[in-house]
Amino acid sequence: MKIIAVYSIKGGVGKTAAAVNLAYEASQAGYQTLLCDLDPQGASSFYFRVSASKKQKSKWFFSQSYKLFQHIKASDYPLLDILPAKLSYRHFDIKLGAFKKSPQKQIAKLLKPLKKYYDVIFLDCPPSISLLSENVFHTADIIMVPVIPTTLSERTLNQLVNFFQEKSLDKSKIHPFFSMAQASKKLHQQSEARIKTRFNSIISQSIPFCAEIENMGIHQKPVAAFAPKKSGAIAYQTLWKKIESYYFT
Repeated sequence: MKIIAVYSIKGGVGKTAAAVNLAYEASQAGYQTLLCDLDPQGASSFYFRVSASKKQKSKWFFSQSYKLFQHIKASDYPLLDILPAKLSYRHFDIKLGAFKKSPQKQIAKLLKPLKKYYDVIFLDCPPSISLLSENVFHTADIIMVPVIPTTLSERTLNQLVNFFQEKSLDKSKIHPFFSMAQASKKLHQQSEARIKTRFNSIISQSIPFCAEIENMGIHQKPVAAFAPKKSGAIAYQTLWKKIESYYFT
């Protein structure tokens, strides 16, 4: 089982759209897939028309995992399940901080039993750098980082790499990719060229800024489920194939 986190310190960079579409593409490729929505906003849950049960409690996430797993829900697509988020997930850092031993490794312990059931788990992570983020860094085999080709987005990527260095974490897990890219903008062209020279782990496939990705909220579907021939769908398909070729063959 591979665990793929889609993460960024910065919000509004296309993180959830990437998590949703990559999870969909993985399931379409025949992998038993779970998308775990860790963001209290619950956007990826919304895109799949899945909502958390009223009985689902954030306290179960770490102390009673067997109860939490009962709330995994099937999506409308074969081989793709969703663990939806709740607003109470905003208290994750408080709950993690209560662990006296290895508070930064609790999600890894939680997900370990699922290797019997899933080939790949995607983590849709909230935009922050926190104790929850550290759990993600320890848990994930691959950390996909969407980067808009702009100065601020590049800066947050540098902050992430510096954090990994300070905490002696494995930087080889970090795989940036360009998101919401507009090839017609000179700033984007310059930023992409600069970032490529500095980060050899960057994945070459960019996700374009396009209407069909913005319209995911209207359709509540992955792009390929309603606009399979559009550039956004093709970009996510290609991005998944690159991930698959690196880690699943």
